[in-house]
Amino acid sequence: MNSAKDRVPLLMADLDRLYPQSQTELDYRTPLQLMVAVMLSAQCTDKRVNLVTPALFARYRTAEDFATADRGELEEFVKTTGFFRNKAKNIQNACRVLVDKFGGEVPKTLDELLELPGLGRKSANCVLGDAFDTPGITVDTHVGRLSRRLGLTRKIDPVKVEFKLMALIPQPSWTDFSHQLILHGRRVCHARGPKCEECTLAHLCPKVGVAKKS
Repeated sequence: MNSAKDRVPLLMADLDRLYPQSQTELDYRTPLQLMVAVMLSAQCTDKRVNLVTPALFARYRTAEDFATADRGELEEFVKTTGFFRNKAKNIQNACRVLVDKFGGEVPKTLDELLELPGLGRKSANCVLGDAFDTPGITVDTHVGRLSRRLGLTRKIDPVKVEFKLMALIPQPSWTDFSHQLILHGRRVCHARGPKCEECTLAHLCPKVGVAKKS
């Protein structure tokens, strides 16, 4: 099979055909709402987050609203997303930084986003790509798993995976490629029992780490 560099254009073309309208599946209207939704999505499904956020965003409309919220009330709003105490704390602390340092607005650079409590590189790249159209590689569990199965990297650490993909994927496609791998991981290339027989990427995939069926 060809090298990762040679296969990338073919992979990108197939993913574009499969997922032409790739975007986050989180519901949001503003950069602030996306930032909060991304923070809630940690170890939680986007579907569950989308059930919680309508009432949450109706109650808290600005960064100042979140920053000054009663912590117990905020916890109740996000309780069903899991780890709700830590998530409520991070959201509130991040919004306090937004108010104190950024005039209540979500910043538009990676370095500034990483100053917000509870917002790592994965979440920051998601906000940049979807809220501000600034390309970024979002390495969640799906992107990491598929990148290794597809033979694009052997790295486990998400930051190392991110930088490897940045070197392989043309920058304008970073955000779309991330979303496409996430969608493919959810629908086809599952952690357990990947549907290789149904996968249109199979001819390009070395299936690294996938047990052969007897």
